[in-house]
Amino acid sequence: MTRVLNAERKEPLSGETRSAVVFLHGYGANGADLLGLADPLGEHLPDTLFVAPDAPEACAGAPFGFQWFPIPWIDGSSEEESMAGMARAVDDLNAFLDALMVDEDLMPEQVVLFGFSQGTMMSLHVAPRREDAVAGVVAFSGRLLAPDLLADEVISRPPVLLIHGDQDDVVPPQSLPEAAEALQNAGWEEVYAHIMKGTAHGIAPDGLSVALAFMRDKCNL
Repeated sequence: MTRVLNAERKEPLSGETRSAVVFLHGYGANGADLLGLADPLGEHLPDTLFVAPDAPEACAGAPFGFQWFPIPWIDGSSEEESMAGMARAVDDLNAFLDALMVDEDLMPEQVVLFGFSQGTMMSLHVAPRREDAVAGVVAFSGRLLAPDLLADEVISRPPVLLIHGDQDDVVPPQSLPEAAEALQNAGWEEVYAHIMKGTAHGIAPDGLSVALAFMRDKCNL
């Protein structure tokens, strides 16, 4: 039984939806946390709808925040609970994306997944396992979960942009080259990377500029 995700949204500046960017927030945050990025991005992507769903579960460590799945070393959950939570969230997110495309009359190649931290983990897990490739994945400050399974489970290979701060003390910067290697080993031809110098666990202006260029050039937004 999939759970309906509550979502914040910002309509296209042009009034016409020709594409969508789906923001997937990090652990303990909510959809509104990333929706502010729609303002600087929307100026350059006037036909793009920005949508930011709340993750499906309340986060024990953040009273007003949400989680895609539990994280054992933070919340004391078991590995089994974490994996089961992720499996449920994957179903929820796929159902959300399917409904969004129907409601907005969009094709998969008109939709970008834009993740941060745990939202990046979701993006990098869900996108390759969808039947039809999305336009692309922007992956900030996260990691690729279960890289050893990817080559066997991949169905589609959308362009991927990996971005990470070199001072990240939450998700190690080494997660970027590890994800890039796993993607390339699984047959990806379009994997791009950007290191945000002097940046901790966050999104710096240079990273956002690279993400915008990627979405315009590689995702055709």
